[in-house]
Amino acid sequence: MAGNIKTHSGEAHTASRRGTEESPLVKWTLITIGLGFALLFLLLPLVNVFYQAFAKGVGFYFSSLSDEGSRSAIRLTLTIAAISVPLNAVFGVAAAWAIAKFEFRGKAILITIIDLPFAVSPVVSGLILVLIFGAEGFFGEWLGDHNIRILFAVPGIVLATLFVTLPFVARELIPVMQATGSEQEQAALTLGASGWQTFWHVTLPSVKWGLLYGIILCNARAMGEFGAVSVVSGHIAGQTITMPLRVEELYNEYNAAAAFAVASLLALLALVTLGIKTLVEWRTQRNFDEAQRATVETGLNNGQGTA
Repeated sequence: MAGNIKTHSGEAHTASRRGTEESPLVKWTLITIGLGFALLFLLLPLVNVFYQAFAKGVGFYFSSLSDEGSRSAIRLTLTIAAISVPLNAVFGVAAAWAIAKFEFRGKAILITIIDLPFAVSPVVSGLILVLIFGAEGFFGEWLGDHNIRILFAVPGIVLATLFVTLPFVARELIPVMQATGSEQEQAALTLGASGWQTFWHVTLPSVKWGLLYGIILCNARAMGEFGAVSVVSGHIAGQTITMPLRVEELYNEYNAAAAFAVASLLALLALVTLGIKTLVEWRTQRNFDEAQRATVETGLNNGQGTA
């Protein structure tokens, strides 16, 4: 009787496994489609960027990157990223902490504001800044009277970049903080820790990899943003042209090789960002696996001790 039950159980398990497994034809067809798409639309264009960048030789490549316009664009891009990324990191941590740990009025509105840049075109966000800070905008007259320049200057580019990169840190931290819960913070507060001590020694270490992941994505978007920056920059040579705008400028001047040289630097920065992102994902998964393994071992040890 027991043997028949075991046999039927094994047959049912085998049939279930066969039902959930795809045939080799379907599996390799999907793999081929995925690899073909990646090769055609991702890898080949990337290889072509570097090929076109070096089409006129290594000397021309480095001279294109070292001329005054390109050096100014590189400096401005790094400056904008250095300003906008830390500000968004601070906002992201604060917003994620409030959303994940507390219940308050306006919570849904805050979540909507965080997601707004995903729904609004970057060009539209740039136009919104023009309507607010432009000469005919809401604050335009007051800014003009006090000789303060927002548009067609670095502050306008920073504001545009801040808007389009707003969600990245917060959206990475919210699920991490929700998953960790608030038990550790409550225990720290019970033991007499202050709010800042709890944040620095309990909350922040538990979300550090999610924070780093969000910062990496935020930095990548900040350096590569084109639409919103193009609207508010004014395209002033040597002052408000970032690397993406420099690529457009060189291409419009029929200097394709120099445009591809600057584009290759952006692509290289993207590849470095992708490598760091992959490393962070691997480290995060490794820590998660170690935590699960430790939990299982603790359960087994407790079970043996009870026995």
